[in-house]
Amino acid sequence: MSERKYGHIGRLALIGATLLWGSSFVVLKTTLDSVPTLWILAIRFTGAAILMGLPSIKQLAKIDKRCLASGVFMGLALYAAYTLQTFGLVYTTPGKNAFLTATYCVLTPFLWWAFTRKRPDLYNILAALVCITGMALVSLNGDLSVGLGEGLTMCCGFFYALHIIFTSKGVARYGVGVLTTIQFATAALLCWISAPISAPFPDSVPSSAWLSIAYMCVLCTFACYYLQTIGQKYTSPQTSSILLTLESVFGTLISVAFYGEQLTLRELAGFALIFIAVIISETKLQFLKRPERSPT
Repeated sequence: MSERKYGHIGRLALIGATLLWGSSFVVLKTTLDSVPTLWILAIRFTGAAILMGLPSIKQLAKIDKRCLASGVFMGLALYAAYTLQTFGLVYTTPGKNAFLTATYCVLTPFLWWAFTRKRPDLYNILAALVCITGMALVSLNGDLSVGLGEGLTMCCGFFYALHIIFTSKGVARYGVGVLTTIQFATAALLCWISAPISAPFPDSVPSSAWLSIAYMCVLCTFACYYLQTIGQKYTSPQTSSILLTLESVFGTLISVAFYGEQLTLRELAGFALIFIAVIISETKLQFLKRPERSPT
């Protein structure tokens, strides 16, 4: 199979992952009416840990303390990000939740600076300014206050950025399957501990809610990470980053089509600015530069 064809497979895998992730916002929003936030996440992460861990049993038996610690830190950041995102979704719309989550792409270079002393470039700073403007248009109310749902979602973006940094450091040394299993197991354990404190499990759960949780566990967690791994194997990091931002686009489109979300012109302008900020941060606007001609 040609390298070009592998590239197409990689792009399709990444687009498939973003489509599934985009659909999870509406599915999760409707499920929250029946099952409390942390109970959903506990079941979701437990199922994903089992599915991801089964092929990695031999490797898991040989992990050292540093590998375990790396996976645990990833799990802590993932737990915080998903918890804030899901609680935020209770108080805001799927579209806003999707786009405000995408701000992690802009935050990552600044957190990377704190960890590695590698300064953000001018494009990162420009992207941050554009992103802040977009977030203000999406989040601020008429009295310039920020809604609870929007505030929680913006905080989740910070922890997703932190998760990316922990993941980048971890995968440079250890296997992806092992680290992913440990992080899912860590997040699941934290959810099982905190779920009974936050709210009791409902006496009865409709079958539709169980189907939604199974969908999120198998497709929106396990399958998405698997597709992302395949996609990034055959696609450059720059292209992968751009394609993964489609999650926010799909999340909003699906919310409008199936959840009946109505967007104002101000919100649409804010979404557009956030998307532009992500593109600036990830591409450095290289696509606007003319390729240099080789001397003849």
